[in-house]
Amino acid sequence: MIAPKNYIEPNILRLSILEMIRMRKGKSFCPSEVVRWLYPMAWRHFMSDIREEMMQMYREGLITVTQKEEKIDPENDPKGPVRISEVR
Repeated sequence: MIAPKNYIEPNILRLSILEMIRMRKGKSFCPSEVVRWLYPMAWRHFMSDIREEMMQMYREGLITVTQKEEKIDPENDPKGPVRISEVR
């Protein structure tokens, strides 16, 4: 199988989110911080990928996703800025 342009392996995103949680030591972060860390020159191309993986992890109970400091509904994709943090 040939990967489409701008394809990113979801497992890389998942591991990167978990690593950023470890590095941030309890502080939340924006999903864009993960892809900026991985792909500093092309991070915008991967925003939909990171948000998709973020929501999957949230639904699995691996992370917390908040908007304006409130947990979001895991069944609806959020509109606007969100923050990722460890499960609380």
